[in-house]
This record gives sequence, structure tokens and C-alpha cells, in this order.
Amino acid sequence: MGWVNIGRCRLAWWIGFAIALLGMASGNSLSALAQVHPAAPAQQPGGGDPVLTQRPPPKLKTLLIPEGRIKLDVMVNDAAGKAVVGLEPWDFKILDNGQPRKVMSFRAFNDAEVKPDPPVEVILVIDMVNLAFQQVAVTRQEISQFLEQDGGHLKVPVRLLLLTDAGMRVQPRSSIDGNALLSVVKQIKGGVRTIDSAMGGEALLERFQRCSRQVTAIAENEARVPGRKLLIWVGPGWPMLNRPELGYYSARDQQSYFDGIVELSNRLREARMVVYSVAPYIGADTTFNIRYQDYLKPVKSARESDPGDLSLKVLATQTGGKILGPDNDIVSQINKCIVDANDFYRISFDPPAAEHADEYHDLKVVVAKPGVTVRTNTGYYNELPGH
Repeated sequence: MGWVNIGRCRLAWWIGFAIALLGMASGNSLSALAQVHPAAPAQQPGGGDPVLTQRPPPKLKTLLIPEGRIKLDVMVNDAAGKAVVGLEPWDFKILDNGQPRKVMSFRAFNDAEVKPDPPVEVILVIDMVNLAFQQVAVTRQEISQFLEQDGGHLKVPVRLLLLTDAGMRVQPRSSIDGNALLSVVKQIKGGVRTIDSAMGGEALLERFQRCSRQVTAIAENEARVPGRKLLIWVGPGWPMLNRPELGYYSARDQQSYFDGIVELSNRLREARMVVYSVAPYIGADTTFNIRYQDYLKPVKSARESDPGDLSLKVLATQTGGKILGPDNDIVSQINKCIVDANDFYRISFDPPAAEHADEYHDLKVVVAKPGVTVRTNTGYYNELPGH
């Protein structure tokens, strides 16, 4: 009996000691867990249902998807011209020379929710080389009104480039302060084109060379800068030369023009640059306005090249831009270009292996929605490895 009683006391003591140790250990564990896990839902007074507490949404990791070699910015509009947003990767079909290509990467941007980073930049070129004397004052006034909209608060960054007979004057940085940009516009003065008096006649070849070189230089510089750009060219465009106007047209000339076409096409795409033609009123003659359509054919070899293939409206069509005017409401024309800035899709694909250098491929992007218009690059030049 005595042993039993003593054993029970010892047993009770050991049990109590063990419980105390477990309590200390569990207290430490619970304290550690409390640092990792949020507190349990609070109980309502009177033992009611627990009160739900708000937790911050989990941070989603950004998945880095390798892009394909050919990258495209695609704009989709409905029948009224409004941007179509909310499309998914499976809504797009890429046709390369009529053959479907796999969409390697996809990103959707829209002005309301997901804006591109860096912001889309507008490069506004004022072409004094091809503007007639009577058009200069109207153009200067209209661009000033554009910059003064909404108190000078521009929707997108704008950079001004002024093309004169003396060359291109470039504003170093873009700005969303339209009032600050007005000082550049005030420097524009009307005058007779000195390039005409120096070269004689209309100086068609000189004006063509001056402008085509400047467009290529802009594209080369912007290809080094990340982000998407809208190149809005204010002016009627440069002369669309053809063989009769040039006189003798050698195989060497054709190869030179073809090389220029390939180079400019590649640089514009790499620079993510969309070209827009904004034109003031030029008179009743509409021949100049529609003549560019003769040069929209794909240029697959040097034998098919013409200087007209490098004209402004051809570049606008091939890059997915717009051709606006001619009229003297230049403010409205520029605004119609800028609505394309932030509503677009970025997709990419891998081209097939090229069989030869400067191999032209026709491009078409189809969207599985009725009544929509799709604008993007209409073609590209596939290159051999290492080129």
C-alpha cells in the first residue's frame, strides 16, 4: 500500500513535470509560428462567427518568356476605328508567306490599365524641305495649337525634329510639357526653299535623297533606344521618283535602292517605329496623294526596286501607320495618330531559316473577331545566320 501510494505521487509528479516542459516547448513553438502565420480570425463578442480580416493579395511573379526573333506591335480596331482591347494570344494568327507561325510571346497594352514602359514616344517631324511657302504659316499655327491642348499637358512624350535645307534640327529630349515645346515651333519661319534655287527646278532627286537619308538616320538612332515610337511626318512627303524622271537607271542604281529598302525596313521594325503621314492642303490635284499605291508591291529583288518604294506613304502603309489629310486641320490629324500610342499588342515569332540574304517574307496577322482591322508590319527581310 505504501509503495503504491508513493508510486502514484511520483507518477503524478513526473506527469506534472512533463506537462510543464511541454507547455514551455509548445509556447516557444507557438510563439515562433505566430511570427510566420497571421493571427487566427478574431472571435466576435458572445462567441459568434469569426470576423474575416483583409489580407493583401499575393505578389505574382513576372514570367520571363523568351521572345521570337521577329517582334511585332499590332493594333486592332473595330469598324468605328476604336481600339479593340482584351484579346488573348489564341485570338491571333500569324501568317508568314501564307504559312502559320507559332506565337512565341504575347503582351497586351491599353491606355486604361497596362501602359507600356518605357512610355510610347511621339517624334514629330516638321518637313520644311517639302512644304510650300504658303503652307508653312498654317503648319506652324496648327502645331502650336496641338501643343497648347489641355493647357499644354500632352498625353504622351513628344520630341520635335525640324527638317530644313540646312539639315535636321533635333530636340534632345522628349517632353509632355507642350508649352515648353512651343519655343522650338516659334523658330519656324517661312521662306523660299534654297535647295530649289541651288539645284534648279524642283530639285526632285536632291529632295528625295535628303529626306530618305534622314528617315534612315532617325530609324538607326531609334533602334538603339528601347520602347515604341510613333514617327509623325508633317508635310506632303518627298518626291516619288521613277525611272523616267531619273533618266538612265543602271543595275548598280537598282541594287543601291534595294539595299536602302532592306536597310530601312529592318531598322524601322527594330526601332519599333510606326510611320504616319500628316499633310496640309496642297490644292485640287490629287495625283500626288494616290500615286504611292503603285509602290505598295513587295520588293523581293534589286530588279524590282524603285525610289518610289521609299516614299513616305509607302513607309506608313508598310509599318501599320496611317495616311491622313490633306487638309489644314493638322491638329485633328496628329490626334488621330496619337490614339494608337498605348492600345496595342506585342507579339513575336521565329522565322524559318533563310535560303539567301535579304529574303522577303510577306506578313499578315489575323484576329479571330468579326469586323476588325489589324495593322502591323506588312513584311520583313529574313537574313542568313550571322547577318
